[in-house]
Amino acid sequence: MTVSRAANRVLVLNSGSSSVKYQLLDMADASRLAVGLVERIGEETSRLKHTPLTGGGAEARVFEGPIADHKAALEAVAAELAKDGLGLDSPELAAIGHRVVHGGTKFTQPTVVDAEVLAELEQLVPLAPLHNPANVTGIEVARAIRPDLPQVAVFDTAFHATMPEAAYRYAIDRETADALSIRRYGFHGTSHAYVARETAKLLGKAPEETNVIVLHLGNGASASAVRGGVCVDTSMGLTPLEGLVMGTRSGDLDPAVIFHLARVGGKSVDEIDALLNKKSGLIGLCGDNDMREILRRRDEGDASAALAFDVYIHRLKKYIGAYTAVLGRIDAVAFTAGVGENSTPVREAAIAGLEELGLALDGERNAVRGDEPRLISADYARVAVAVVPTDEELEIATQAYALVTG
Repeated sequence: MTVSRAANRVLVLNSGSSSVKYQLLDMADASRLAVGLVERIGEETSRLKHTPLTGGGAEARVFEGPIADHKAALEAVAAELAKDGLGLDSPELAAIGHRVVHGGTKFTQPTVVDAEVLAELEQLVPLAPLHNPANVTGIEVARAIRPDLPQVAVFDTAFHATMPEAAYRYAIDRETADALSIRRYGFHGTSHAYVARETAKLLGKAPEETNVIVLHLGNGASASAVRGGVCVDTSMGLTPLEGLVMGTRSGDLDPAVIFHLARVGGKSVDEIDALLNKKSGLIGLCGDNDMREILRRRDEGDASAALAFDVYIHRLKKYIGAYTAVLGRIDAVAFTAGVGENSTPVREAAIAGLEELGLALDGERNAVRGDEPRLISADYARVAVAVVPTDEELEIATQAYALVTG
């Protein structure tokens, strides 16, 4: 399905179990026309915050009251957009782009959704039971409201589909792994794709000529090794639980810990799942998952906060070293997402002591805050260190628009 290039707007939807984040973008210049969030869907205290970004004003409008379901949420979003002359019935709307967390091995490119694709997405729910059902619901609702408009699924896992088998395969019984689709998939793919490409641009190089380690550090955190614009390894695995220490997730863990928790601790599978995904990582180590609060406590002498920070940084350094070895040559390490973009101490600690790998920071550059991509490495450093604000919504819109305009 293709559309005329005269239609140059894309609405990006990120549907959660009780929320919908959205942005309307004009792909002629990649500008944002409106942004918003619907949260607490299904509750009496639902809230919609809509911010128009046209006409020189950006004053938010807030609605608070019951929004029964995702259909009602998207209808409310459409009504807010219509107030700004940006309604979903506009002939300028080329597509709706949907974030879908898990594409399995089937979906490795942005895909226009039809009934057959929807059925296949339902089959992937066991791989992402917390995310894919809500993503699918958002697509179904949008299709019902605009059945004539291309609905494009853009997958978190897609960018990592280029990993070689040696990187994505786990060393377990092969027949079992294949039967149950057990392998490393990786997540945050739209962020890693965008940041790797923007890092190359920052260095004045083509992506095909650039090797980058991308560190997406938010409440969820992941690392990727990108060779010539292509992902060759990533830290998250079958699920987003593997890899770096995160806000509430443990990251890498001896699998036997799970057996121990069951046999000795008497915990059920669901209890272990909740422990490792929601009560581990930084919050498990010190009771906080906000890096700003952890740093404040550490600076005041709190031992548990200091330990949580040290564990976080230790794991981060290990992945920088490992991915340097995987790539053989690196041109840059790029920090992104909430912690990566904003935490000067995290970046400083992660790079400290890695001079033998060609990495060194300039303290003054590292301390600068800003919304633009920037280099923070020392002039003498062999490898660049960059801060590159991520833009997953723009990446989804770009991929969706490219697909439907052919």
